Amino acid sequence: MSGAPRGRGDEGRRRRSAARLYAVQALFQMESAGAAVDRVVREFESHRLGEPIEGEPMPEGHVDLFRRIAREAVNHQARIDQMTDRALVAKWPIDRLDPTLRALFRAAGAELVATDTPPRVVIAEYVDIADAFYPEGREKAFVNGVLDHMAREARPEAFDG
Repeated sequence: MSGAPRGRGDEGRRRRSAARLYAVQALFQMESAGAAVDRVVREFESHRLGEPIEGEPMPEGHVDLFRRIAREAVNHQARIDQMTDRALVAKWPIDRLDPTLRALFRAAGAELVATDTPPRVVIAEYVDIADAFYPEGREKAFVNGVLDHMAREARPEAFDG
């Protein structure tokens, strides 16, 4: 959509995208530090949302979406991890994944099972996040395939017809 005016809708989209990135980072931190979701959410809200990442300015982030993804990822972690396991190649359980990918799949899974965000939007957003974490690009196709499988399991009606 080049040439499209950049209005409030575009700003809202950037804030939602930033919230997803922050949620992946928060889930990674929770697992790494063994911290509780509420503590990490508070820390992010107080010190990280909107802060530059590697010198790049970041939007504030959609706080409600950030909170919801982080909390729902914890609330539905067993289901999300099972969905992820089924989407992975046999004998490669989620426990063997890079912790960043685990956090990404859990955040995306939370949106798939606990929000009404269209699955194709969830897939596109988290593939973009994978590209930010893994710029060499190999993980992008992997993430796309796993998320497509998870989305079809979580919300098959979105893919009918």
